[in-house]
Amino acid sequence: MSVSIKQVALKTIELEAQSVSGLSSFINDDFERAVLAISNSRGRVVVSGIGKSAVIAQKIVATFNSTGTPSIFMHAADAIHGDIGMVQQDDVVIIISKSGESPEIKVLVPLIKNFGNTLIGMVGNTESFLARSSSILLNTTVEQEACPNNLAPTSSTTAQLVMGDALAVCLMELRGFQSDDFAKFHPGGALGKKLYLRVSDLYTGNDKPRVQSGQSLKEVIVEMTAKRLGITAVVNHKDDLLGIITDGDLRRMLEKNILIDKVKADDIMTKEPKTISAEELAVDALDLLRKNQISQLAVVDGKKYLGIIHLHDLIREGLI
Repeated sequence: MSVSIKQVALKTIELEAQSVSGLSSFINDDFERAVLAISNSRGRVVVSGIGKSAVIAQKIVATFNSTGTPSIFMHAADAIHGDIGMVQQDDVVIIISKSGESPEIKVLVPLIKNFGNTLIGMVGNTESFLARSSSILLNTTVEQEACPNNLAPTSSTTAQLVMGDALAVCLMELRGFQSDDFAKFHPGGALGKKLYLRVSDLYTGNDKPRVQSGQSLKEVIVEMTAKRLGITAVVNHKDDLLGIITDGDLRRMLEKNILIDKVKADDIMTKEPKTISAEELAVDALDLLRKNQISQLAVVDGKKYLGIIHLHDLIREGLI
């Protein structure tokens, strides 16, 4: 029997999309109660499951933690062999299960209930043991798994994942979680750097090429060669920025039939160049470089020249 790979893939996507779309009817009062219970808790969120649901639980924990909701993963099988000791008095517990009838779940649920913790059941069978035992029920029922035998968790785990994301985003909104907060939890990645890394963190590592107004072309070339940034600032005696000279300016000047010995810095500098404040975000510097198709920016404080930030600085930090 011939199998159309494309058709099977499209059918899988269609079934899983239907499972996600179907969650809309399950965003009810219990969902709101779940969000408020977590938001008002003085403890953490302990998320547990077995099998594929345990994998989804780990992802939900990761999303909670990265968006300001302290959370911890507890495998249901390990929980009934000692790990339940990680559950503290003020914690909210979420147990994820498609059937709600797994043996480990049936052992774990009464233990959680005895501890007095709020138990949120994320379950695909509203008549199950987990559903009946939960303080709050999150319904993730799906009509059909994408698996051709309707057995392997596919649509059901997708629904669980999306329900977890819905919880996380609602909690972010309630807590006013902003981009600055996000950066605090992602300091090592490119996303975090875009939100916290500033021009002042980068330009100070570079040399500070500059020549005075009125200096000769030879002095300009010597300064640019020594500082190796392909640019020099032209300043006055107060170190105010008057203009910049790039290696491109030098090439264009040399193509002209002029007396080089007579050329001064002021004759070839670009007046009113593109500049940026040291306190601006590095990603804003990147946007400015891209927009103007240039490789360097003069860093200034008002009129005062501070230094140069180069495209290579941003590449080195992984912003590109």
